[in-house]
Amino acid sequence: MMRNGMYSQGTQSGPMNVVVVEPYVYAALHNLIGKRVVLDTTRGSVSGIVMDAKPDHVVIKEHDSAFFVRIREIVWIMPEN
Repeated sequence: MMRNGMYSQGTQSGPMNVVVVEPYVYAALHNLIGKRVVLDTTRGSVSGIVMDAKPDHVVIKEHDSAFFVRIREIVWIMPEN
């Protein structure tokens, strides 16, 4: 459960609820699966192929390396041609 922007600690008997913090960014990344992109983050740029997109992170693969980037850290996304 989310209260005041924070996830509350506690036991839960049912399935966990996931809140998508950036729904439009998540949707854009999900539509870019399999395509090359450049992501600018608060820590620098990452480029590669979008392998997967989850509500809280995206997986970018470049050569033999996979980068797990938190969606909250993304400043902008640019698809490459």
